Amino acid sequence: MTTLISEQIALVTGATSGIGKVTARELVRRGYHVILLARNAAKAAKVRQEFQQLAAAGQRVDVLLCDISDLSQVRRAAEEFIRRYHRLDVLVNNAGLIFGKERETSAEGYEMTLATNHLGPFLLTSLLLPALQQSQAGRIVNVASEGYRMAKPQLDDLNQESGYSAWRQYGNTKLYNILFTQELARQLRARDIPNISTNSLHPGVVASGFGSASGGLTSWLTSLAAPLLLTPDEGARTSIFLATDPIGGQVSGGYFDKQQAKPVKHTFTDPAKARQLWQETERLVGQEFFGE
Repeated sequence: MTTLISEQIALVTGATSGIGKVTARELVRRGYHVILLARNAAKAAKVRQEFQQLAAAGQRVDVLLCDISDLSQVRRAAEEFIRRYHRLDVLVNNAGLIFGKERETSAEGYEMTLATNHLGPFLLTSLLLPALQQSQAGRIVNVASEGYRMAKPQLDDLNQESGYSAWRQYGNTKLYNILFTQELARQLRARDIPNISTNSLHPGVVASGFGSASGGLTSWLTSLAAPLLLTPDEGARTSIFLATDPIGGQVSGGYFDKQQAKPVKHTFTDPAKARQLWQETERLVGQEFFGE
């Protein structure tokens, strides 16, 4: 028997490894039509084939290729998504990395941690908003981290052009994920868009390939700590919860840990600063979030 859940369309970024792969896999198992947004075509094809074997007859698993740090690729991928699917029920902004000791820049010249963890997801969400508005109950799930506690953001230097620190910038971007979620929830309410909810989460400290891009000490410490860390299956639980549980559609603007709402404790979390961050992000990506 076909149920409403089997008709749901979900897009998961960073869906070929770690908690993103587990999140996508579990959505497939629950009957969602899942689109895997990934950078590596060969890896994505392999994961798609693996997931298609889990799918029910007639249930699709698709791939959308995109490097989330490259804003031109984000624009192209969003256009392709809307052309192919028109509607989106669940967007899981999962892709995220910490980069190395040396500061790197994206195709547009933005610091790579900022581009991958904040600018790309912000732009993707903005461009997919029309598809989310076609859903009866759209959900946006943003994977943040307790690493936000390390954040010391400078709104006039989001690119961290001075005093670059890989871990500090990672903490900054995880705080931006939370502030983006809170401000987006406020703006959706203010604009009377009741059919879309958004929440962020801490997945736990997960043993995955997450730290491998950073190299050096960070990569070594990550591998050393691996036996103490959560498995990707454990780390994905709150993402899956917010994507599928009724609570994920009833709460908006929340921050969750272990499937429970949790207060965000940081001096930067007042609404005025969240709004400033929003405006500066719009400037950097060249796109008004609710604009044309």
